[in-house]
Amino acid sequence: MTKNGYRWVAPGDLNAFFGLMLDNIADLLLMIALLHTACGFPVDFALAYMVPGTAIGVFVGDLLYFWLAFRLARRTGRGDVTAMPLGLDTPSTFGITLFVLADAFRTATAQGMGEFDAARWTWHIGICVILISGLFKLGCALCSGWVRRMVPRAGLLGSLAAIALVLISFLPLLDILSAPLVGLVALAIVLTTLVARVHFPLRIPGALGALLVAGSIYYLMRGLGLLHTESPPFDPAAAILPTGWLDAFRFEWLSALGKSFHYLPVVIPFALATVVGGIDCTESAAAAGDDYDTRTIIGIEGIATLVASLCGGVIQTTPYIGHPAYKAMGGRAAYALATACFVGSAGVLGYFGYLYLVIPKAAVFPILVFIGLEITGQSFHVTPARHYPALALATVPAMAKLVMIFAGGLFPLLPQPLDQLDPARAAQFQTIHMLASGFIVTSLIWASTLAALIDRRLRRAALWLALAALCSLFGVIHSPLPSEALVVPWNLPPVGPASAGKMPWDLAAAYLVAAAILLAWERLVPTTPLD
Repeated sequence: MTKNGYRWVAPGDLNAFFGLMLDNIADLLLMIALLHTACGFPVDFALAYMVPGTAIGVFVGDLLYFWLAFRLARRTGRGDVTAMPLGLDTPSTFGITLFVLADAFRTATAQGMGEFDAARWTWHIGICVILISGLFKLGCALCSGWVRRMVPRAGLLGSLAAIALVLISFLPLLDILSAPLVGLVALAIVLTTLVARVHFPLRIPGALGALLVAGSIYYLMRGLGLLHTESPPFDPAAAILPTGWLDAFRFEWLSALGKSFHYLPVVIPFALATVVGGIDCTESAAAAGDDYDTRTIIGIEGIATLVASLCGGVIQTTPYIGHPAYKAMGGRAAYALATACFVGSAGVLGYFGYLYLVIPKAAVFPILVFIGLEITGQSFHVTPARHYPALALATVPAMAKLVMIFAGGLFPLLPQPLDQLDPARAAQFQTIHMLASGFIVTSLIWASTLAALIDRRLRRAALWLALAALCSLFGVIHSPLPSEALVVPWNLPPVGPASAGKMPWDLAAAYLVAAAILLAWERLVPTTPLD
């Protein structure tokens, strides 16, 4: 307790700590598991080079939020201030891992790089995109109000809800159902305690209770030989006290900065989503009684992301949505300090390698399902009801991306190359591919357009369609290339008949014609915009 009476340690901090800590550990587990399964990325490299800096970002952010709680308590004279929770951004963990890191590693290996060199190049790309993300968020901290006014909430949260519902809530189910007796038990406990708000026996935190019960079942089944387990992909003892991440201070990764611009259509929407999330989290904290300054919250988020990148991290940090829940648990500031120390030391000291092997993924991944549901529910809760169709529309491009994630693994099994398939099927596949390409930006623009139409602001909707035309013209969305790369429309490589009628200029023209129709419509049939 401080002199002004601030009780920064309370019994509720234990529940809050396990909830926030396990969320972050689950994201670190997810990053490594996705990288390893998606493209064969070496786990030992990720542990030595990527995890420490990523964990340092969490350490710095939660430490600064811990300090911010003291400052708020001193300013208000209140003794029940709860620190803002901060951790790894779950949508970014999926998006950056699958659509940036895994893509960069596959590209590097396809160009003939060895495994280590390809992993190092991928790490450099990851550092650069997170550096850009941190700088972008610092800029947004200065103009957070302008960002919020310019982009409708349905657009800002639509792409986030799409990722949360279609990817975050779905992909972990594959690991959960790989060991259903473990995973479904953990999922049931998580949903009962964290969604239905039913206390676990003995007041044990729900996330910890799920891990204890499901983990016990896992090791019992493993001991009885009822579960098939693969050999560890690395030696955890070799991951203790990693030093590889210190190479980040040699700044060799700056050579990859130019190549990282290719991934900005993926990275910037994720960064923008965390800025919007930070604004919403600050508002929800104020509603719960803790009135933090929005620019400070987002500024600290940007600083933590920048520090993570400079230390070799590859996933951005963000304020978590659940501040009111942590406050309801009775948490104060100690849980943020404990999370900072645990996650930071796990990465830097290297004992996260043992956590990776000891914690059954089927037992901890249900937390990600909860996060996906929580983000989706929060997106609908803070969006005007009339804009719900816009949020629903935002999920469609993400569904296409989900199809492509699995289709990519099936193509090597096809008896013939894609360009030798039936023309109708090849064209159908190309359509799905182009809808999936740049899906985050597509979701944002489509949802914003529909929200403007619902508000009877046809001119604003036309402007969004004009932006879609510009983005499609250069492949920011709907890129026809297999790599989803940006394009110069007058210098495209040869494409097959599957792309007929779906080239950048075709799509740009379609969006522009739709925009022109809306502008003419507004002049012919004047309407009164809805507030």
